[in-house]
Amino acid sequence: MSKTEQTLNVNTVSRISQGTVFKGTMSSPSDIRLDGTYEGDIVSEGKVVIGEDAVFKGNITCVDLDFWGQVEGEFVVRGTLSLHSGCQVKGKIRTRKLFVELGSGFNGNCTMIGEEDSADESVPTEE
Repeated sequence: MSKTEQTLNVNTVSRISQGTVFKGTMSSPSDIRLDGTYEGDIVSEGKVVIGEDAVFKGNITCVDLDFWGQVEGEFVVRGTLSLHSGCQVKGKIRTRKLFVELGSGFNGNCTMIGEEDSADESVPTEE
């Protein structure tokens, strides 16, 4: 019997490392991990992870989103949003599924969207 293993190619994950400061817009067909400071918009067809030491201010549209650090903005998550212990979230959230760990902080609005709505969801851009 053969065993199939999924191999993660580290080159398919875009990463902003700790100590890095970035302002602008990022769009990616794959996963994104943020451990630095980011101000702007992120659009991902994969998962976005905001690390423990990260500071984010802006808008995110993605499939899945994990918050560990400090974030402020508007977030559209077509899959699952996870708020982990120690995170501080301020803003407006639209998500299909929500997971909240004890010890996480959230100040804002959360709207649950249905499966049919999630395909059409996007974060409004400022003009």
